[in-house]
Amino acid sequence: MPMYHDGNRDLQDLFGSRALADRLEQRLRHSEFTDEDKAFIESLDYFFLATATPIGQPDCSFKGGPAGFVRVLAPNLLVWPDYDGNGMFKSLGNIAINPSVGLLFIRMGESPRRLRANGTAQIYFNDPMIADFPGAQGVVRFTPIDIFPNCPRYIPDAANARASPYNPREGEPPVEPKWKSADMFKDVVPPRKA
Repeated sequence: MPMYHDGNRDLQDLFGSRALADRLEQRLRHSEFTDEDKAFIESLDYFFLATATPIGQPDCSFKGGPAGFVRVLAPNLLVWPDYDGNGMFKSLGNIAINPSVGLLFIRMGESPRRLRANGTAQIYFNDPMIADFPGAQGVVRFTPIDIFPNCPRYIPDAANARASPYNPREGEPPVEPKWKSADMFKDVVPPRKA
């Protein structure tokens, strides 16, 4: 499955970032969880879940629990518990009829990090793993299609009440992230538009 569609490509061409987008895909995109992905995901106590209705109407929700409540059981399998919520079943209802989902894992603080995973999900209300998650009423099993890190530069350091140093500031030149000057990307990073 291609990572980019015509809408992505049109904007990449408009802003001169097609070569960079291709390099990011070649070097960072993967379809199975790595040991590093697993360690990062299982260290977190929340993530964001994007789902869609049968006609594509998007919905995004926050999912939280104790650190490790999301588990990578195999390179192609991630699970998380469904804890009691507000009873609307927006996310699970969407998954039941449209299994395409997106997951966003974020670590805030002095060493911010961001990982995206897109794939398919299924809900199980009689899964034996429910016993591993006290208070769970079901388990969601996720199969990845695309996994890739995202630049974390705009993630705030919430614990220290500091905004990202990359946020635009009036009268100051923008701060470039270090990855843009890394050997694997610097030759394809387009010049910044004024």
